[in-house]
Amino acid sequence: MIRIDTTASTDRPRDGEGETGVVVQTKPKTKRPPLYKVLLLNDDYTPMEFVVHVLERFFGMNHAQAFEVMLTVHKKGVAVVGVFSHEIAETKVGQVMDFARRHQHPLQCTMEKE
Repeated sequence: MIRIDTTASTDRPRDGEGETGVVVQTKPKTKRPPLYKVLLLNDDYTPMEFVVHVLERFFGMNHAQAFEVMLTVHKKGVAVVGVFSHEIAETKVGQVMDFARRHQHPLQCTMEKE
């Protein structure tokens, strides 16, 4: 937004100059939207290969990466599988949950603010 101040009082003496103006330019302060971690939770029923397939399909991991993350989920009970904007994280969680349900697996996927 550009604002020009052209207030010149007729009561003030002039220096031979015309009206003086000051250009004030303000920039709106913007901050990045918050990011969300997508978490995959361990359970005792979902096959490890299914988890690897989910990681490859929905999170773009190669087989080796997906296998390592799957082992982390298996050993620690949970792993961060990606960090995204709210909308993308929400979509990924929905996709994983729907895919798991369609294949009759209890795999759980959640998101939390980073």
